Amino acid sequence: MTEEKYSLLKTFRSLFEGKPYRHRKSNLGDLVASQLYEDLIALNKSAKLVERVQHHERVVNQKNLMTGKPSRRGDGTFGELVPAAVALSEKGMLVARGPVATIEIGAETKILAKAMIKQIDRVITDLINQATQFKSGGGNPICVAFVGINFAEQYVSFEGRKRWPTDGKKYKHPIQEAAQAEQRLREKASPAFDEFQILRFRATNARPFPFEWSDLAMTEMEYSSVLTRVSREYDRRY
Repeated sequence: MTEEKYSLLKTFRSLFEGKPYRHRKSNLGDLVASQLYEDLIALNKSAKLVERVQHHERVVNQKNLMTGKPSRRGDGTFGELVPAAVALSEKGMLVARGPVATIEIGAETKILAKAMIKQIDRVITDLINQATQFKSGGGNPICVAFVGINFAEQYVSFEGRKRWPTDGKKYKHPIQEAAQAEQRLREKASPAFDEFQILRFRATNARPFPFEWSDLAMTEMEYSSVLTRVSREYDRRY
């Protein structure tokens, strides 16, 4: 297995590989999206961004909300630390955690593993609404979205102890819906974001719980381009 170069992609893989993916766990998007900021700092394309993170002037928000501004939670928000707060460093992490007074970068993660067309309208609406929420507190945040789309030939989902395998008829296999789902996301949701990347993968969610990228080299090239553009845009806006 070729190992991914970037933390976000490694974290995404870890949701599926070697264990069942539980789609109802609400913090999975957080785990993926928060790695965007680790990769931005590791890439070191914005001296301004790196310096502010190293001085704990900029942090990832623990609750993904702006202090004093009620809003729908995003999967990963990054901004200026509330002056009265203390930034918390975590072992192995480059970016500290803490409450933010502003949102400078907002990231959202969605994962479509099965029954994609059934839920596509809701996912599109959620993505658009989240981009709107990122911008609702004022300022001009950089909005980024990552959407995982499963291209596997079959899949098993879990509801408690029940297993629901795809059959290609009533329950479509992921490969039967993936291309259409991607097209609709690009047409309807992508325009709401500054950066929008589809993460194409294959996972059956059945023992031994294998995972593979549809094209790792292309995925990494697209993601590294996102990181570079976000870094340049951060320098331009902030």
